[in-house]
Amino acid sequence: MTPHAKILAYYAAPGTLTDPGKYADQLASLPADVGQLVAMVQQMGIYEAVAQPFYGVTLTEERAADIHLRSVKTMLEALFSITDQPLTAARRPDQRIGCRCHAFTKLIVTLLRAKGIPARSRCGFGAYFGSGRYEDHWVCEYWNAAQGRWVLLDAQLDAVWRERLGIAWDVLDMPRDQFLVAADAWALYRSGQADPDHFGISFHESYRGVWFIAGNLVRDAAALNKVEMLPWDVWGAAPMPDTTFTEDEITFYDHLAALTRQPDETFDALQAAYAQDERLRVPKTVFNNLRQRVEPVVAG
Repeated sequence: MTPHAKILAYYAAPGTLTDPGKYADQLASLPADVGQLVAMVQQMGIYEAVAQPFYGVTLTEERAADIHLRSVKTMLEALFSITDQPLTAARRPDQRIGCRCHAFTKLIVTLLRAKGIPARSRCGFGAYFGSGRYEDHWVCEYWNAAQGRWVLLDAQLDAVWRERLGIAWDVLDMPRDQFLVAADAWALYRSGQADPDHFGISFHESYRGVWFIAGNLVRDAAALNKVEMLPWDVWGAAPMPDTTFTEDEITFYDHLAALTRQPDETFDALQAAYAQDERLRVPKTVFNNLRQRVEPVVAG
């Protein structure tokens, strides 16, 4: 079913964190081909945690800290401080900003919106990282007008990642069983079909489980309202590690999962919940759990 025109218009326009600001004209002049835009994003960022083993690059502290940039405007400022080449130019791995999955996703969402293509960040779990579990991950969901459907793509998966992971499917049109939005993960847990400890960060014993799925539900709800946060940002109903929940809190997350699982069907209700419920709405400052400090959402 084709979403209402207002939904497509909403996701075709930038949000606070995906507004390119002074770079808008540069983005508007880019080609509208999705594959070309993804290739550009892959030239803009380097996955910070594997920069050395995957790409042979040792990031400076400044570049590694780029993973904490929340707005695309600040990401582009950092990128152009390295080299002022246009976005269509090829950049060596050492000329890219430090990124993780959320940043690759936020960048491609921004580029697609700049071309008038409806796009949104989705927070959930990827099944394709070789651990046999569902790893914390973000991807882009964009509206393919020619096919009349939302399509998942993973802008992080360049040729290096695809070879390392042995990925044969199309990263520009991901199978839906390879990435689960947070609501689908929650549904599997609640129905007893999946162990919640299989969702999170498999190599970190304290960073998986029910609380992790719940946190991604909150982040996905914010992203669907065009406030795309860091995966380690904590506010409101986004729980800290090893939080246990009351029955009322479980009911709250059940409702949030229902709102975010098929967001076109619940668009108005999801927007109303986000606007009215301070547990969901992103405040001016949040807790950066990696840095263990409170930070403003919009710098400056």
